[in-house]
Amino acid sequence: MSERAPEHPTYEQAAEAAAAISRHSAVTPRVAIILGSGLGGFVDRMSDVTTVPYVDIPSFPVSTVPGHAGRLALGKVGDVPVVAMQGRFHFYEGYTPQQVVFPVRVMRLLGAEVLIVTAAAGGLNPAMAAGSVMLLNDHIGLPVLAGNNPLRGANDDRFGTRFPSITGAYDPELAAFAHEAAVERGVHLFDGVYAMVSGPSFESPAEIRFLRHAGADAVGMSTVPEVVAARHLGMRVMALCCVTNAALTDSEQGVEPKHEDVLAVAAAAGAHLAAIVEGVITRVGATSAQGG
Repeated sequence: MSERAPEHPTYEQAAEAAAAISRHSAVTPRVAIILGSGLGGFVDRMSDVTTVPYVDIPSFPVSTVPGHAGRLALGKVGDVPVVAMQGRFHFYEGYTPQQVVFPVRVMRLLGAEVLIVTAAAGGLNPAMAAGSVMLLNDHIGLPVLAGNNPLRGANDDRFGTRFPSITGAYDPELAAFAHEAAVERGVHLFDGVYAMVSGPSFESPAEIRFLRHAGADAVGMSTVPEVVAARHLGMRVMALCCVTNAALTDSEQGVEPKHEDVLAVAAAAGAHLAAIVEGVITRVGATSAQGG
């Protein structure tokens, strides 16, 4: 339960959690996937699935947001062993940044070398209509820049170096795989910059204008802490977001976004996003088989 999740979980607690998961499944995942709001249906594309509720994993927080099932799914996509989070944790739920990224550390200890992150996001780039899929090529982590970095505090070298670089955080080969998979499936895949805000309130019109001027193409309330933690762990990273609403113009300032609408659009576009993720994982497996 959430009250038993330590605010600053240690390496030993991550190892304990990984050991508990391994008692439920013999899968040693190569790829870890974080499934965002409304996108948990990707698990239907997996085979030989074993699910582990978060409440059964020591030191794990629990999901409190509608659209997040709150369990790990271990199985395969094609021949590639994977672990998928059906529900993530957010800073706005009251969790510390270290709690938010704890599952990433656990999945790395399970064996995952690649992290694929998905999320629902609000559109800032007018070229992207609701239902568009965007591949992250960079990010702006406002809470992270303001001191809520998941690496804040004493560093444990068993996780990674004290000062990791986030330059080139998004792996170019995985990005190429994503574009290849999108073309195969007839999906137009945008590239862009994701801005993270803390939430849970949606952004004001002035904040939207600020983020646009800062160079962001989409805005959400997650993803960046997990990416930072994954790079600290030496993982290769790819991130995709489903744009759940188009950018508002000044004349549309009275339009109020709702979480129910976010879930509905994410679910409708989820098949496109899931197909791209599946295509990327298949290519990761093929590259491994070729010794690349």
